[in-house]
Amino acid sequence: MSSAFDDLLDANRTYAEHHDLKGFDGIAHAGVAMVTCMDSRIDPLRMIGLSPGDAKILRNPGGRVTDQALVAVVLGVTLLNVRRVLVVEHTRCAMASSTEDELHERISDFMGTDSTWMSLGAIQDQEKTIRADVHRVRSHPLVPADVSVGGFIYDVDSGLLQPVVEA
Repeated sequence: MSSAFDDLLDANRTYAEHHDLKGFDGIAHAGVAMVTCMDSRIDPLRMIGLSPGDAKILRNPGGRVTDQALVAVVLGVTLLNVRRVLVVEHTRCAMASSTEDELHERISDFMGTDSTWMSLGAIQDQEKTIRADVHRVRSHPLVPADVSVGGFIYDVDSGLLQPVVEA
């Protein structure tokens, strides 16, 4: 019986033939965590010169430090060797190039039903949002003072990170 996932499962079997993380302990070996967007143009590990096993990667629309991302950061810094946290938004992000109302309209048009009951998290000012999210991490009582936190905008065209704030 064929499934919508056959091609992905085939690719996974090929990947598993060379899988080299067997027995990996799950900590962030480079001591890094990154909160970033789910955008497929972002390759979080390679863009900062790391490999699987080096960092904890937390992804969501817009790269926001949501409540769940903050829980993951706390777990990372207290249990998983994280000593540096990057908050990374990016250029040409759908979450930063549309208002909440525009995003709801697009979703509602596509689905034929109202979506305004759910908060999407549109970003009006990326630098302001990054500063607020860095502050959210930095000021959390369960994030030790010696953890470095930085906020950046990733340029999806050049591949470069532009620092916005470091704390």
